[in-house]
Parts: sequence; C-alpha cells; structure tokens
Amino acid sequence: MAISGLVITFNEEKMIGACIDALLKVCDEVIIVDSYSTDGTVEIAKNRGAVVIQQKFLGDGPQRSFGLPYCKNDWILNLDADEFLDYDSVGFIQEKKYLNTAHDAFSFRVKNFLQDKIIDFAGWYPDHKIRFFNKESAHPSSDKVHQKIIATNPKKLKTHILHYGSHSFFQIIAKKNQYADWNAQQLFDQGKKVSSIKPILNGVVSFIRCYFFKKGIFNGIDGLTISLTQGYFSYIKYANLIQLHKISKKKS
Repeated sequence: MAISGLVITFNEEKMIGACIDALLKVCDEVIIVDSYSTDGTVEIAKNRGAVVIQQKFLGDGPQRSFGLPYCKNDWILNLDADEFLDYDSVGFIQEKKYLNTAHDAFSFRVKNFLQDKIIDFAGWYPDHKIRFFNKESAHPSSDKVHQKIIATNPKKLKTHILHYGSHSFFQIIAKKNQYADWNAQQLFDQGKKVSSIKPILNGVVSFIRCYFFKKGIFNGIDGLTISLTQGYFSYIKYANLIQLHKISKKKS
C-alpha cells in the first residue's frame, strides 16, 4: 500500500531536506504545503523531489487539510518539518502492520529534544501525536493551533517520532508565545470567556504538575525551566483571552 508524505512549511530550510529524505524511505511521494517561505525551503524541497504547493497560512489544521487533495494515496504520513520517524516506527510502516488492523489512524510517542537531549520529563514524554492516518475516514481538525486528527478507530503505538523542534530555551518561549496567541484567538472566536483568576490558577497548577508530579524536580535547571515554561503558557493563553475581550468591549 503506497503512502503520501505531507508536510506544512514556512522557512524550514535547515530541516526540510533531511525531513524529505527520511519520508521517502517509507513514502512514494512527498507533498509540501508551503506558506510562502522567504528562505530556501521551496528550492530544497523541489530538488529533493517533493511536490510543492504554496498557500497562505490558514492555521495548523486547515493548512494540513488543504494539502490532502494533492495526495494521491489514501494513507498519509503527516510529519512536521522537524520530525522524523524513529527506527521502530519505520519498521512498523515498512512491515505494513497497519494493513492488518481495523484502525484508520495511529499515534506515535514523541521524543522531544532540546538540542541533543531528550526531554522526558515535565509532561514532554510520552507525548502522543497522530501522524499516520487514512484520509478516507480520518482527517485533521479545524483547530488553528495544536490540531488533532479526527479518526473513527485510532490506535496508540509504542513506537516513536523524533522531534528536533527546540534548540534553546529562548526558542521554546518564542513558540509558546505564538501558540498562546493562536490559542487565545481561537477561544475568543468560539465565544469563550474566563474569570480573572483563571490565568493564575491554570499557570500555578500546570507548573506544580510538571515540576513535582512529572519529574521536573529531578532534572535540575532544565526541569525547573521547562516546568516554568509550561506554567507560563497556561497563564498567558488565558491572560491573552481576557485582553482580547477587553479590546472588543472598548470597540463596541
């Protein structure tokens, strides 16, 4: 059974070449949906044999859905540009084990790296993500951030994806800020409102859970920093939502 690799990109010239090379180990085509990158992403992708479609960024879920009609195969391996199948996941796909089940989507355990170190604490592992699915019965959600795959019969695997998305704490915080903005806007568009205590409560609870109950405390300065970052994200997401409602109220 042939597989289509699907990747959404924006300025991913450092990673996209290796990503495509890895995908072609198990896929017979790679489709790139690019948000008008200003670096060498598109040229590198085309030189590696990928098909590139350019589309202004619609949000995480909608951007992935936009690429599905360009995929000729039903089975889709939808990785981010900084994600790679670990050897156990390559084996699962190459042995075509997915064809012997009634499942239409599979989630992998994600090994998140900070530079070359696996972050296996503070809630970062195991971080399950569905990255392999059959588009006939499964599809990305419409969420603009942290989309999920909506499937009829998904299955969690014990095999892994390697995620090299963080090279510094500064980059982690920058990503959290972006995600918090997107999350807040999505909640605002859905008409969600929260009390002024919600950001504080969620931030504190998130930090305590990550630091004390999810092994952050046993990992030195990295454990403290990651736990604080998780708490910050939980706080700023709802703080941004409250701010959006204040701005909307002033305009009305």
